[in-house]
Amino acid sequence: MQSLYDIPAPAKLNLFLHITGRRADGYHLLQSAFMLIDWCDTLNFELRQDGVISREDLSWALPADDLTVRAAKALQAATGCRHGVHMGVYKSVPAQAGMGGGSSDAASALLALNRLWGLQLSQQQLMSIGLALGADVPFFLSGHHGWVEGIGEQITPIDLPVAQFVVVKPEAGLDTKLIFSDPELKRDSETAIISGFAANTLTFGRNDLQAVAQKLCPGVTQALEWLAAQGLTGRMTGSGSAVFAHLLHALDLKSAPGAMQIRQCSSLEVHPLVGWADSDGLSVASVR
Repeated sequence: MQSLYDIPAPAKLNLFLHITGRRADGYHLLQSAFMLIDWCDTLNFELRQDGVISREDLSWALPADDLTVRAAKALQAATGCRHGVHMGVYKSVPAQAGMGGGSSDAASALLALNRLWGLQLSQQQLMSIGLALGADVPFFLSGHHGWVEGIGEQITPIDLPVAQFVVVKPEAGLDTKLIFSDPELKRDSETAIISGFAANTLTFGRNDLQAVAQKLCPGVTQALEWLAAQGLTGRMTGSGSAVFAHLLHALDLKSAPGAMQIRQCSSLEVHPLVGWADSDGLSVASVR
C-alpha cells in the first residue's frame, strides 16, 4: 500500500456541554454528548521512504506544525517507524468553531498512517497517542458518538438517533483558552447521567460555555437570533463560535447575514473509519 486518498475527517456537535468542576492543575471537568456529523475535511496520504513528513494545503493555508503533522510525528516517535508521508489536507470544517476539525484531522491521520505504515496499533494505543495531541482526538478515534467526561478522555460510545441539523458559523472564531479562563464561566453544574440524557437527547441540558462566548463574540448571539427568527432553538457547540439547531423545516437562507457560513448536516451512524484499528472490545451504549 503506497497511498490513501480521500480519507474523511468528520466534525462533531456537542449536544450539551456542562462544566462540573476544575482540577488542581487548572483543567476543567466536563460532561458532554458528542455527535458525529457529515461535515468533513478530506485527507490524502502518500508514502515516503525517507522518513520525512510533509504537507500540502489543498484549501486554505494551515500552520506549519498543525495537528496532522503533529499526529504523524507523534506516531513516528511512539513506534520508531522510519517511513515518512506526504499529506494533502483539504479543509472544509471551519476553524475556531467548536466542531473539532483539527482534532478530527489528527485522528484520521493516526488511523490512516497506522495502515499506510503497517504499524497494526490497537485503537487504545492510538487513543493514548491522540490524547497527548488534544482532548478531543480520542473521541474521533473511538468510532462512535460519545458520552464524554473527565477532561475529555473518558469516553463511552453511544448510539444516537439519526437527525438533521443546521450549523451556523459566524465570521469570527473563538479562542478556547479565553473562554475557559474567564472568571464568569459557570463551573459547578450538577453531574448528569446517561439515562437522563437519553430521555431527550436533542434538548437535554445546555452549553455552559455559551454565555461567556456570547460576551466575547457578538456573532454567536447574532447566529442564535437568526435561528430563533427561523423558529428554531439554537445552541453553541463546544467552545464556539458555531451554533446549531435541530432542523425541523426548510429555512429562509436569504435572510441570513452574509458573513455567516451556514450548512445543513446529518448525523452519522458511525465514524467513516470505524474498524480501521482493533477496537479492543469497546462496547456501545444505546440511548435510543
